[in-house]
Amino acid sequence: MAATVVRYLRSVGGSPGSGPGSAVHEPESDVLPRPDLRAVGEDERAPVGPGEFRAVLGHFASGVTVVTAPPGEGEGEDGPAGFACQSFASLSLDPPLVVFMVGRTSTSWPRIARAGVFCVNILGAGQGELCRRFAVSGADKFAGVAHSPAPATGSPLLDGVSAWIDCRIHAVHTGGDHLIVVGRVEALGAAGGEGPLLFHRGRFGRLAEDGG
Repeated sequence: MAATVVRYLRSVGGSPGSGPGSAVHEPESDVLPRPDLRAVGEDERAPVGPGEFRAVLGHFASGVTVVTAPPGEGEGEDGPAGFACQSFASLSLDPPLVVFMVGRTSTSWPRIARAGVFCVNILGAGQGELCRRFAVSGADKFAGVAHSPAPATGSPLLDGVSAWIDCRIHAVHTGGDHLIVVGRVEALGAAGGEGPLLFHRGRFGRLAEDGG
């Protein structure tokens, strides 16, 4: 699967931010022709602006995850990759699939793509600082962060997370200025404990205890 994703990266000039992407399917399939992404014409006004879009969509509360991957082919001494991600969801029961979205300009995504695998670490309510660490670009995100290899792929499984999903990349689709990454679940587990870390209108939160 990793080789297929590498072909995908090459088809877009080696970086998700360099141009339109293409769908990546099963290993035996060839990469499909790249679809044109719709752009707003010079004589056309965008229906909504980015600021308004963020403000309104921010009312949708989401969980918070950290997506990690081991060093991929040719990574040398760069170490594992990871980034904070709130755009994550379950997708299919049969086969078991999950999905996350990543910006085309992400510097972590090409490394995850080369690895061909990833682990979704679902953060607990007390792990806001861990999320902030992985939301920073260009830093050594794993410095001082305890982790162990996930059982199926070897991706970093961060200590203390509420749950984890170990995956292989199943498909990659275009989605405007983001990519839609589908993962096939190879292993997973939950630790229970405290409730989830939530993100709402630009701030972290947690579930309130039901007093009723």
